[in-house]
Amino acid sequence: MGDFYQNGIITTLHNLRSRSLEDLEKELSTFKKHRPMGLVLPSLFSELEGPALKHIVEELKQVPYLEEIVIGLDRADQSQYEFALEYFSGLPQRHHVLWNDGPRLTALDEELKAQDLAPTEMGKGRNVWYCFGYVLASGRTKSVALHDCDILTYQRDLVARLIYPVANPNFNYMFCKGYYARVADSKMNGRVSRLLVTPLIRALKKVCGPSDFLDYLDSYRYPLAGEFSFRTDVISDLRIPSDWGLEVGVLSEMKRNYATNRLCQVDIADAYDHKHQDLSADDANAGLSKMSTDICKALFRKLATNGEVFSNEKFRTIKATYYRIALDFIESYQNDAIINGLKFDRHFEEQAVELFAQNLMGAGAYFLDNPMDTPFIPSWNRVISAFPDVMERLQEAVELDNKEFCGS
Repeated sequence: MGDFYQNGIITTLHNLRSRSLEDLEKELSTFKKHRPMGLVLPSLFSELEGPALKHIVEELKQVPYLEEIVIGLDRADQSQYEFALEYFSGLPQRHHVLWNDGPRLTALDEELKAQDLAPTEMGKGRNVWYCFGYVLASGRTKSVALHDCDILTYQRDLVARLIYPVANPNFNYMFCKGYYARVADSKMNGRVSRLLVTPLIRALKKVCGPSDFLDYLDSYRYPLAGEFSFRTDVISDLRIPSDWGLEVGVLSEMKRNYATNRLCQVDIADAYDHKHQDLSADDANAGLSKMSTDICKALFRKLATNGEVFSNEKFRTIKATYYRIALDFIESYQNDAIINGLKFDRHFEEQAVELFAQNLMGAGAYFLDNPMDTPFIPSWNRVISAFPDVMERLQEAVELDNKEFCGS
């Protein structure tokens, strides 16, 4: 059972195990009259071939309150797109599949790229950005949730609890972040959150001094969770990174655009397990190695926009401070694992910290060497100002794809 403690500067909504899913869904069904709800599912085609997404779809078939489901499909050829249309056809809710690699969306993407108004690299950030664009274009929802498609332990109460804070018309939240314990197969997961993000935030507080932004980030129990929800109004002015800094980038944008009393986090699952990334110590462009570098760059960029001045000397100090704090965290995690009867590989945990410390320095060097780097995808407000008909064109492309290839 979760506790009721409020820590940090955002509201935490706990799961005190006192309410049934049936009751929660019944109330959400009343909310949809005033605040229609949607769900975004960014997916690789390979996830359609695994067990997690199949179970997610079966669970979503039972959800009574969703007005629309938007699926972003990456790395799919025509036959795979047709397969995806059939795969999702059993959903009773209105749904559309964005074929991000199809000729219609590719042509629109190239036109936007010519004006530096499109994502510059493939990945989840790009997929989510186009899905958000379609949500805006369709105009059918006033609150929307997003979660990953590789959740092996998925139950439909996850989406109910995730969207509730922004769907309830009596709440004033514009954004909600999901959190959960990353424990599966008798061991602790969530290495990047545990061993990089939290100790790095604590190190930055020590080296850079007091910071509302760092206090804000430190308030989130699981800042790298891929599950969040928001009022649809939020989307149009949202600038997000296209790399692994997506989650930190979204949190940064919400802090920039809204008062913290409009933001919250909610406990959405007792158990959570999904596809695990390799550490990839020998490949800086893959796995947790790339993820850690992208996250560090996202944090440094945001602090710089707040007026923080960085140098090689400061990054060396941050690295040394981070390393000591992270090792202390490992001691805490080991003891937590022991009292709960979990397996704990201290050698592997320290290897991860050593890699993250190395990548922290690499991210710092990249930041100093690339002062004109523009990693954020432009907001949809900016795109619309340059291409006033882009929403209609995006919606038309998606719906023509769905119509042309459905049942072919």
